[in-house]
Amino acid sequence: MDRFFAIDSPMMRFLNRMADLLMLNFLMIFCCVPIITTGAAFTALFYVLLKMARKEEGYLFRGFFKSFKQNFRQATVLWLLMLLITAVYVGDYLIFTYSGLEIPKVVMILILAVAIMVMAVAVYIFPVLARFDNTIKNTVKNSFFMAFLNLPKTFLLMLLFLLPIAILFLLPQYGIVVIMFGISLPAYLSAHICSGIFKKFEPEAEQVKTDYEFSINTDEGNEGKNE
Repeated sequence: MDRFFAIDSPMMRFLNRMADLLMLNFLMIFCCVPIITTGAAFTALFYVLLKMARKEEGYLFRGFFKSFKQNFRQATVLWLLMLLITAVYVGDYLIFTYSGLEIPKVVMILILAVAIMVMAVAVYIFPVLARFDNTIKNTVKNSFFMAFLNLPKTFLLMLLFLLPIAILFLLPQYGIVVIMFGISLPAYLSAHICSGIFKKFEPEAEQVKTDYEFSINTDEGNEGKNE
């Protein structure tokens, strides 16, 4: 029994990880309240979770807020771009629904295909920004290539982020679970998937220093952030 509750036992490691995810989930909710900061918050979340996935984790709050500050400008621009695209699609949906216009099926299929493509790229945007130093243009470009070079994993990432929304609509009685882990848990599972994908784009050997203390900058984003 003593071994079961030992600090390094599998049960205690699991409980510690869930406690970390709980704190990160509420930290995300807090940092997303102004809406405009959501992109920076997601980037900071993935920065911490990618460290966890690579077993390079350090101070949770220090790493989160350092990444939040470091990536704020780029993350905010990308987030506003996502909001604009979402607004266009919502507008199209309202027009198609209430205008009474007959929309050809080919057009509807094309719009749906583009929406899926945009979402496929979007699930990589903030993990890529959290891991690689790059321009906004190259972050989007690299996210696009990663999405379509890893289609099975891309669809899995999309499902992970849609699952909490589905739970809220289909099983509202489990809403408390979504509030506690609905952001951080899917992101944590996604970080493990993305970490494996990112290894293909990283140098064979990286110099490791103390956690959250430095970064490697590149022109093309082929080297990762290792602060």
